Amino acid sequence: MIRIVSIAALLCLLVLVLYLPSAHPPERFLAQIRSEHQAMEEIWGETPALRILDRALGLQGAARESTPIPPTAGESAASGVDGAVAREMASVNQRLFGNSYFRAIDALVLLAAFRLSAMLEWLPWMAAFVAAAMADGAISRVVKSKEFLHHDPERFALYASMAITLSCAAVVAMVVPVHVHPLVGPAVLATLALLSGRSFAHFHRRA
Repeated sequence: MIRIVSIAALLCLLVLVLYLPSAHPPERFLAQIRSEHQAMEEIWGETPALRILDRALGLQGAARESTPIPPTAGESAASGVDGAVAREMASVNQRLFGNSYFRAIDALVLLAAFRLSAMLEWLPWMAAFVAAAMADGAISRVVKSKEFLHHDPERFALYASMAITLSCAAVVAMVVPVHVHPLVGPAVLATLALLSGRSFAHFHRRA
């Protein structure tokens, strides 16, 4: 059951992420970032909001460097490649990666990086709750094994499937260009911690 839920959720996530850049122009994602940045300023203040934005730009830069996009014309010429071939390759690269779809993907990555950065801003405040939820699940698991109580595989599968589905839904919420309340991030972290702790509590442990 867990494998089926995982595969189905990941396939739906992949299709949706590839579809969004074709349905929305890059300006739509950038406008959403500006709107949510203003909301962050109202909640956190100007300095933390700028820190969130700066972290998001850093994450986008790291993601851009890890993509296998061919070099530009300047980079090809600097490496000693023949000028005519370099110009032709640059023209091909521009046609392939300079269209609206790939620019929308770049803006989508920036929106996802911004929302992930906002969630990371909550992490120090949520760390204690996440650790407590996981510790509670681990202690419950040990107590059941010492008391020779049977672990419930149905509950384990249910909680694990819910955690997987919520994780995929959270990823979708990071890339959809609609308004997402800033408090959704900590709520997702708290719910994932609870579900993970409960699934861990019902995972089989040998005495």
